[in-house]
Amino acid sequence: MKKIKHEAQLLKKALQIGEQYAAKRGFTSFDDGTSNKIKIECIYRLLVDDKIIVPLASDKEDGPNMKHKLVLWIQKQLPEGHALLAD
Repeated sequence: MKKIKHEAQLLKKALQIGEQYAAKRGFTSFDDGTSNKIKIECIYRLLVDDKIIVPLASDKEDGPNMKHKLVLWIQKQLPEGHALLAD
């Protein structure tokens, strides 16, 4: 898995956009005490269920790979020239 520049910030943005997407789909928002690990898994599974992202192989479905998948997803969603996409 290749390290992506600004990965932490991209993940934060992916969680923010993913929560907004989930709310539009009718899901209640996460509690303040909900860990990022749970948020990552829930948003990943929602995006896979809605066929927005391709699921990981079952033996690769773990925290770091889900994070990476969300980062790749948000990179494609951000407009060209966005500050987080700059090299």
